[in-house]
Amino acid sequence: MPRVWKFGDSVNTDDILPGRYAPFMVGEDAFPTYAFHLIRPEFAAQVRKGDLLVGGRNWGLGSSREYAPMALRRLGVGGIVAASFARIHYRNLLNLGIPAFEAPDVITELHDGDEIEFDLNAGLITRGAHTFQLTPPPEFLREALKEGSILDYYRKHQKFPGER
Repeated sequence: MPRVWKFGDSVNTDDILPGRYAPFMVGEDAFPTYAFHLIRPEFAAQVRKGDLLVGGRNWGLGSSREYAPMALRRLGVGGIVAASFARIHYRNLLNLGIPAFEAPDVITELHDGDEIEFDLNAGLITRGAHTFQLTPPPEFLREALKEGSILDYYRKHQKFPGER
């Protein structure tokens, strides 16, 4: 069952993956093992496929390096819910197939270590008897996520989802 990993405000891309652990520094296979290395050193070893990251305001600020969300994708993170996102990072998450939801009212209800069910298509998070509604992803994004990401969709279909 997926769990919640709770973070605060202003988690930047260097918090997600410090620059000294970039793929070109430590190798393509090793870089995901350094996700949140400085602020949650246990994260990469303990995260499970489908786990949900929950953050505060301005998630992903800082540089726009794609290897930060790529590390999360390779670790199998199921999605991120935050009060708000840095725009370039938000787009990188979606491009790489990590669903991202802005839901400031929901983040206060979720706690570190909560076991949840996450229904991406319906935009539902269930924790025990409590269900939280997110704005479901638009159809074009659900289409892309079925292929893995927006980039995977493009590679397969030679067009972007929703494009004619």
